[in-house]
Amino acid sequence: MTTSGGRVTVGAEPTPRILIVDDQALVRTGFRMILTARGLDVVGEAADGAEAVTAAQELRPDVVLMDIRMPNMDGLQAARRILAQTPESRVIMLTTFDLDRYVYAALAAGASGFLLKDVTPEHLAAAVRLVSTGDALLSPSITRRLVERFAAGDATSGIAGRAGAGHAAGTRAAPHRDLAALTPRELEVLTLLGRGLSNTELAHQLTLSEATVKTHVARIFAKLTLRDRAQAVVLAYETGLVAPGDSDG
Repeated sequence: MTTSGGRVTVGAEPTPRILIVDDQALVRTGFRMILTARGLDVVGEAADGAEAVTAAQELRPDVVLMDIRMPNMDGLQAARRILAQTPESRVIMLTTFDLDRYVYAALAAGASGFLLKDVTPEHLAAAVRLVSTGDALLSPSITRRLVERFAAGDATSGIAGRAGAGHAAGTRAAPHRDLAALTPRELEVLTLLGRGLSNTELAHQLTLSEATVKTHVARIFAKLTLRDRAQAVVLAYETGLVAPGDSDG
């Protein structure tokens, strides 16, 4: 085990640096014990969103485990600020509800996924490692289910800002200006990503190799500055490429 630039390295793989944010001290202590016992590096804790924003600026964590519902500043506001100020960080939202509408709002704000608070220790550690590599914790199909359930309602309630605004009135949103940077094929791939298709399913649908599909997906992410597939699904709905009820094929 060595240290490099403040990060602990085990073998050739850097160990993710984690900030735990929850207003319950017992929850923070439990998560810290679980993660450290599995060789992960917990660099700090915060009891509310405001503390989390300050801690993230100072500590530059790779992953922030963030409770959604907290006093002073909730997890949604904190996630937005952290991702704006420290874009290299990844946020996992913690919730007690499987399809919490705030989870969708968090995904629209840039979070990389969510976990239920009763997650198993093994799943918690695996999720942190996954997100720290830049991947999304949610499968596209689960993300799509969240978007379909809450996008229209969030547009009228103001929870997720502009997300779903085109669907609230029963019409599709105008295309996002950044979509003009995509080729027709990339636009097709993004639409299918929004419907929850995996790379294998995309390859079959478009009669392409999986390697070619991965190249298209990588270019879409780069052009639209997307973190992961979960954000791609949200964007597909926000821009009207996909509407609730669209079929997968």
